[in-house]
Order: sequence, then C-alpha cells, then structure tokens
Amino acid sequence: MADVLGKLKGAILEFDEDAALEAAKEAVAEGVDPVKAIGALAEGLNELGEAFEKMEVFLPEIMLASDAFKAALEILEPELKKTHKEGEKAIPVVIGTIQGDVHQVGKDMVATFLTTAGFDVHDLGVDVAPSRFLEEAKKIDAKIIAVAALMSTTRPVQKDLIDFLEAKGVRDNYIVLVGGGVVTQEWADEIKADGYGQDAIATVEIAKKLLHVA
Repeated sequence: MADVLGKLKGAILEFDEDAALEAAKEAVAEGVDPVKAIGALAEGLNELGEAFEKMEVFLPEIMLASDAFKAALEILEPELKKTHKEGEKAIPVVIGTIQGDVHQVGKDMVATFLTTAGFDVHDLGVDVAPSRFLEEAKKIDAKIIAVAALMSTTRPVQKDLIDFLEAKGVRDNYIVLVGGGVVTQEWADEIKADGYGQDAIATVEIAKKLLHVA
C-alpha cells in the first residue's frame, strides 16, 4: 500500500496527470483506503503549496498538479462514497474560497469529504464575498459556513466575514469553520471562528463534533 500512496503523491509532485490516474486505478484495484489515497494526493499538493509560497514552483505547475489531483479524485471519489452510511440526515453547509482568493483545489477537497460524510454541500466557488456567504446560508438554512483562504493577503477577509455576520446580528446562527494553507488554530481563535480544519479530514471531524453528530 505504501508504494501506491507514494505513487499518488509523486504524481502530484511531478505534475503528471496520467501517472495520477494510473496510481488511482491501482489504489482501487488493491483496495487501498480511499481516505488514505486522497490524503497522499493532498500531501503532494501541500508540499507544492509551500514551494509556491517560496517561489520554487510557479502557477503553471500548480495548475498541472491541480489537474492531476482532479483526475485521480474522479477515480477515488466513488470509492469514498461507498464508505458513507446511508440514511443519514444531510446537514446544509455553505463552502467557498474567500473574496480575492481564487485557489480552489483545497476547498474542493474539503467539499468532497463533507459531501461523502453526508453533508448537503453548497459550493460557492472562489472569490466569494462575505455577503454572498450569508445570502446562500439564509437561502438553504445552512448550519455551517466553511471559508477557505490560501493567501496571506486574503486571510483577513475571513475575519471580515465574521464581523459581517456580527453586524447583521446573525453570528450565532452559524458555525463558521476556517481553513486553508495560511490559516492556523491561533488565527481561528483570534477571529473567533468556531472551528479550524487543518485538512479535509479534520474539517469533517470538527464539523461533526460541533454539530454533535456521529
């Protein structure tokens, strides 16, 4: 199994979509836990994200790696859905990348994991204004607003969202989860978010914990 996980991570680090597809198919054939398989892909993306911040890799490589991730995810996602328990009530969640930020791979991964965990996920995409988060949350009667930021320049807009909810008098109506490459537990505490998701798996766990669901 370790060999397959290494191939998955390596395919991302090498921006190789074909290799990612083959490794994903191999993982399914060998019965590898899809959570671990997607986790290996995520490790590769996280390493590239760090390299991008240091200007060791550039946007074209990141986009190629994103394509490789998405291709592998198409193979692994059906296996992930098989692990979901039927009959669970779908809890509405609004998710998006905050205004000014167009990164989507990490956010897409969290949305996938929330969906397969039984949540009714409404993905607003990227560059989402605080007012748009609230508009959609009201529309679907969401319990959770999940907000990603992957740039140091856009992280403060997560605080703007919480301040906006406060100003509208609806802050207590929603559980606000924050995450992304530049986000930390300390930042989440500072802006008084309800939870911090270090990665997709952690986000699902904290969402369930805060909602008191199994």
